[in-house]
Amino acid sequence: MPTVNSTSDEEPLLSGNRQLYNASDSEDEGDTLFERRTSNERDADEDARGRLTYEEAIEVAGFGPFHGLLLLVCGWANASDAVEIVGVSFLLPTARCDLLLSSSDMGLLTASIFLGMMAGGYLWGYMADRRGRCSVLVVSLTVNGVFGGLASAAQRFWLFLLLRFISGVGVGGSIPVIFSYFSEFIPRLRRGAMISALATFWMAGNILAAGLAWLVIPGSWAHFSLGPLDFQSWRVFVVLCSIPSITSAIIFKLFMPESPKFLTEAGRETEAIQVFRQMHRVNTLGKGTSFPEFSLHVNVKQREDKTQTRQACGRLGAVLKQGLMPVRLMFSGNLKSRSIVLLLIFYCISFSYYGLWMWFPELFARMEDGGSPCASNVSAATAQPNHSCYPVNTVVYEEGFFIAAANLPGNIFTILVMDTVGGRLLLSSSLLVSSLSVFLIYAVQTKTQSLVLSCLFSGVSVIAWNALDVVGTELYPTQLRSSALGVFTGAGRVAAIMGNVAFGSLVDSDCAVPVLLVSGLLLAGGVVALFLPRSKQTELA
Repeated sequence: MPTVNSTSDEEPLLSGNRQLYNASDSEDEGDTLFERRTSNERDADEDARGRLTYEEAIEVAGFGPFHGLLLLVCGWANASDAVEIVGVSFLLPTARCDLLLSSSDMGLLTASIFLGMMAGGYLWGYMADRRGRCSVLVVSLTVNGVFGGLASAAQRFWLFLLLRFISGVGVGGSIPVIFSYFSEFIPRLRRGAMISALATFWMAGNILAAGLAWLVIPGSWAHFSLGPLDFQSWRVFVVLCSIPSITSAIIFKLFMPESPKFLTEAGRETEAIQVFRQMHRVNTLGKGTSFPEFSLHVNVKQREDKTQTRQACGRLGAVLKQGLMPVRLMFSGNLKSRSIVLLLIFYCISFSYYGLWMWFPELFARMEDGGSPCASNVSAATAQPNHSCYPVNTVVYEEGFFIAAANLPGNIFTILVMDTVGGRLLLSSSLLVSSLSVFLIYAVQTKTQSLVLSCLFSGVSVIAWNALDVVGTELYPTQLRSSALGVFTGAGRVAAIMGNVAFGSLVDSDCAVPVLLVSGLLLAGGVVALFLPRSKQTELA
């Protein structure tokens, strides 16, 4: 694995290409290099003394325990989002009875959180690019956890749907911002592997949600009465799913610093240097290495633009214009082609992955008598009496756990080869293999074969998601990074909504249509990914 300069390399970083020459005061040295330089050039050299770029400062801060702690904190936040999203799918086999849901209602329920994510994705991403990453993460994670927990007490479907939507607004903020925040602490040569490691926590969230569902929902111990509310086990599961988001918000609020890249670009270099100092202190703990004195290159023009923007935001029209500015920049100049390609990829993978993944528990519940998911279109759509879902079939959650655990090999593979192969090739190849595995899920005739292919889809598709996280982070500059990821995840939520509505509408009549549509979209995404520019180990702009 590539390595970065250790703290022993600080001297070359500080002195390389920064030698200063003192011009002689003597008139007799007029033919020397020093006298030929203008006073402005000498002033510029003096100003450049000890001045580092952001990437050089990251190298000076070192790589070590700080980044391990950062990975755990950001990873827990990423896992909390996965728990909140995937947890909905495990509610379907039992909550449909208590809330009297049809298949179309279940499609709306799984789509509601994605609708909230679509609404919140761009808003939070824009705020993170303007106000800072850390504060936005605190608010979005809090919204996710609080409203997700409150949904457990909703006794009417429309209220449950509304609370899940608001919870999704919070999830829509934390997913794009967490990757921007994390990547801006990581040295360039470590970035691909570290972002891939962060993405593996999504798998951990999937496994946690599946394990909790397996442990809680079939258990009679989790059923009790709370006043007039009959608190079924799936409601306890909803409460437990909200805990990771709330704890993540508390950790970010109390312990985590703001992104040094954001602080540098915002002209807050003193605060940025303090963050680098903190990173260095933790990374060199016990080594006795001193932190060198330096200043940072700051984008003065960007600072002036931000000042002018604040002055111009007195009118609503100016506010709206400024709010849409990141979208205009994304689809102009040399960013236009990559933005269009990424938009298509996010749509294809989101429709396919979430459309199929959220319905896995329900599809497996329909396969208990054998056959493939589409062999028998037995309708579970009609509202059933409360007792018809109990006792809960444990096998459905057991299978869901195995499918979630199948993410592990794909995540390990991504971490090992990301910095060698690059995100673009991994993204394209994994989407193509995912397409084949979904097509075979439709074609097989036994439950065992369907389970094996579902695990294959789980293990391969996670490679595509991890590669997309890396590529999407590296292809955009700091002032657009969170906004761009917010736009793409927002588009992905539209696709996820459409995928879930399509499954809800067609799973009873002809489930082959959505399954084959998923396979076709994954194939298209794999081909389109080849048109992305190379981004392996590039410096963050």
